[in-house]
Order: sequence, then C-alpha cells, then structure tokens
Amino acid sequence: MRRIYPDIQDNPDIVQAYAYPEGRPWLRLNMVASADGAAWLKGRSGGLSSSGDKRIFQILRGLADVVMAGASTVRKEGYGPIKPRESWAEIREGRPEVPPIAVVSRSLGFDLDHELFTDAAGRTIVITCAASPQERRKELAKHADLIVAGEEAVDMRVAVAELHARGLTRILCEGGPRVNAQLSALDLVDELCLSVSPMLVGGGAARILNGEPSQVTLDLSQVLEEEGVLFCKYTREPSA
Repeated sequence: MRRIYPDIQDNPDIVQAYAYPEGRPWLRLNMVASADGAAWLKGRSGGLSSSGDKRIFQILRGLADVVMAGASTVRKEGYGPIKPRESWAEIREGRPEVPPIAVVSRSLGFDLDHELFTDAAGRTIVITCAASPQERRKELAKHADLIVAGEEAVDMRVAVAELHARGLTRILCEGGPRVNAQLSALDLVDELCLSVSPMLVGGGAARILNGEPSQVTLDLSQVLEEEGVLFCKYTREPSA
C-alpha cells in the first residue's frame, strides 16, 4: 500500500493515517463503492472489497469506541460479534478489548439466539424508537443494552448523543446507505472513509447515501492506493 495524497509514501502507518482527532467526539462513515458509485454487488458490499479494504476495515474497527450499523446491513452482511485481535492491543489500551456493535432498528426483528446477542465480548447495543413493539423491547433488554431515541422513528441525533453519554465518542458507522443518509441530513458526519473499487456495476445498487437529501462540503485529506483500489479519506471542511 502507498499514500499518493497529500504526499507520496510507501507502506504508510495505517493506524496513524486513520487516527481520530484528539479531544472531541467524531463520527466516521466507512463505505466501499464501485467506480460508478454502487454501494454493493449482488446485494452485498463484500463483492467490491479487496485485501487492502479488509485490512483498513479491521483497523478502523480497532480504533473505534463503537461500531454502528443498520439492522438491514447487519442481516445482509452476516454480522457476528467483533472478536479480539492481538494487533489491537496497543490501540485499544485502556478500553475494552473490542468495541460493541450498535444496531439501529425500528422493528426489532432479531433472533435473540444469534451470536450477536449470545457470544459478544460486551453487550450489543440496540438503538430503536418509542414506536417499536413494546413487548419486544422488554425481551430484547434482557439480551442487549437498549437505547430508545425518538418517537415514531429513530432520531439519530438523540442516538448519537446517547452513545456519547456512555463514553462512546469515536463512532464508526458501517452503513447502510439509509442510515448514512439520515446521519448526513442531520449534519452529524465528521468523516467519510471511502474505498473505491476499480469496477463498473450498474443496475439498481444504491449509492453510499440513499434517502434524505443533504449537502455537506468535505475536504479530501488523504488518498491511499493498493492494487488499483483507492482509499479516500474526506473530512468536514474547516469552518471559517
């Protein structure tokens, strides 16, 4: 892997390249897309991934306090509990050995015998709203930490504030496109890490944001490259 922007460097320190800024909360989106903007191939993002993308994916998880994803993404991508990794020992010093997963869901249609609820190193967090099935919430609370954010739909601003209140201020959101769109529309996104796969997909695949419109100006702060895949990091343009 090499860095090609803002300077040229072979084998850059990936942990340093994606280090969080100190002293403030930070919400990072991590997504992969084809060259024509598709967020998945045959319904899953894995078909667009590469070995370099997988390495960065794991480092971003290790750096985060919490990994957020929508329930649809959790189901489609086959999420399980995050497992400890020896390579994370230094970057997670003073924190739990793995970040918890926070799943966003209104329907709460989970299999509570799934390993995400039975085999996680720390309790999985479920973010829902007051209109979700009440009995289901009671049952789910026995297996996960529950955050009720919003009335008829999940209010992502409240959800993020609740994660911050738990000390989980470095949030890594892995999608999907609808959750990304909600966060962006509320002006909650600080950074986008986008892996661009050298592939044309076409068809009906969503973009990395799919839903509410937003207009957020980003600054290209870094580009890494490996095997034709570009790893772009965009951050919020500094305010005047």
